Amino acid sequence: MADLSVNVAGVEFKNPIIPASGVFGYGREYEEFYPLSKLGGIATKGTTGTLRTGNLSPRIAETPAGMLNSVGLQNPGIDTFIERELPNLLTKDTVILANIAGSTPEECAEVAAKLDKTDVHMIELNISCPNVKQGGAAFGTSCTSAEAVTAAVRKATSKPLVVKLSPNVTSIVEIAKAVESAGADALSMINTLLGMRIDVRTRRPVLHNNVGGLSGPAILPIAVRMIWQTANAVSIPIIGMGGVSTGEDAIELMMAGASAVQVGAAIFTDPYAPIKIVDEMNAFLDENKIASVKDIIGTVQPW
Repeated sequence: MADLSVNVAGVEFKNPIIPASGVFGYGREYEEFYPLSKLGGIATKGTTGTLRTGNLSPRIAETPAGMLNSVGLQNPGIDTFIERELPNLLTKDTVILANIAGSTPEECAEVAAKLDKTDVHMIELNISCPNVKQGGAAFGTSCTSAEAVTAAVRKATSKPLVVKLSPNVTSIVEIAKAVESAGADALSMINTLLGMRIDVRTRRPVLHNNVGGLSGPAILPIAVRMIWQTANAVSIPIIGMGGVSTGEDAIELMMAGASAVQVGAAIFTDPYAPIKIVDEMNAFLDENKIASVKDIIGTVQPW
């Protein structure tokens, strides 16, 4: 058996595979299939300052190579999360990344400050949310706003801070450098790509919100490219994600420069996907006589 352990921003993971935020809830349903301790970590459902009911249905739709979603950060709010969900998660012998979001830098900082008083292992800041103070543009689409919200959260917590980047930008590298300068300890990337489909019979978009985030196998090559470019521009670690369905997909992201990997849409078609991916990674490493998964990080050799 190869050594699958990795370290991200000083936090030790038993293996590099983490169910992504929004696909795994708080783990309760999936625990019926396997012990959560088999996972490297869990990124919780995005949590905001107060309860959010999310967007109107329909808000999920399949695409030829993935899915669109516009769930809208439905969640019970940070106080309920800390009271009801976090204590249970912290008993599962795996790393817990609390994903947070907000409509203003102040809301994000407030949520982070509350988590700072808990035993959660890491905070993952989603900067793909609309910033109401800036006319609804996502925090992560400009260096200035990405840096500002990261700095606000950094001041509010001493927990390891992972900033989740949006791919819906001209240069993700510049955004990554901005959040690194503002105090991020690590990056997670990529979030979903903005997409749209139309029902040709009704002439209406298939999602009530008209547009949504595209995830699934279709976006894997984009994730590989963005991770590779970013890994060569920053000095902080990257948690990669985007279209991972197999162990070799995960290894590809790690060779591009990721230190760990989140799995998203694949879990909807197969709840065992994260466990299978861990096993497939181990088989690949053993077959290729690689002693540790850490030995493949950033080893791509460009032409």
